[in-house]
Amino acid sequence: MKRAAFKRIRKVFPKSTVTSSIIRLAVVICILGCIVCIAHTKANRPLLLLSTTATEKDVPSILDTHSSAVRRPVEVPVENRKSRIESLSRSDEWQTVRMRVTAYCPCQKCCGEYSDGVTACGHRIRPGDVFAASDRQYHFGTEMIVTGYNNDQPIKVLDRGGAIRGDRLDLFFHTHEEALQWGVKYVDVKVRRK
Repeated sequence: MKRAAFKRIRKVFPKSTVTSSIIRLAVVICILGCIVCIAHTKANRPLLLLSTTATEKDVPSILDTHSSAVRRPVEVPVENRKSRIESLSRSDEWQTVRMRVTAYCPCQKCCGEYSDGVTACGHRIRPGDVFAASDRQYHFGTEMIVTGYNNDQPIKVLDRGGAIRGDRLDLFFHTHEEALQWGVKYVDVKVRRK
């Protein structure tokens, strides 16, 4: 039975056609592979193979051989704050951004009808939690240090707010009185992208 199937295939594709097609395909794949390797070499970046499994957390360690290229600070005029924030690369370095920082609590006055004790990222609020709500330009999990909040220890962005746009931040407090005591402050916030 196998011989009959093989004979039918050979009738459709004569031996010389199949062999030459395979050789041509192999040559094209080799040439494309060389072009990709040369491009990565000229860009001073190692080539990540398709079979390589890397997560976001692994990428900086893979690129450590060229850390100066990866972690070089980006020089952008201060006037254009939004483009400066977008141009920050994901790295272990802290960037300082001047922000308007307000406060909120899980009550209906602050959160409206959505005061169910669950943040926008699905985090269920527990006693002792400290986190921030920010604009979408800061992904969930982005670490921040806000002077005067949480003993100047890093917090994470775990929530969003309808009125929070651009360089604004809303800090979480457990009671409405604590949130009112904070009020509105303009402070330098240290940001480390996730």
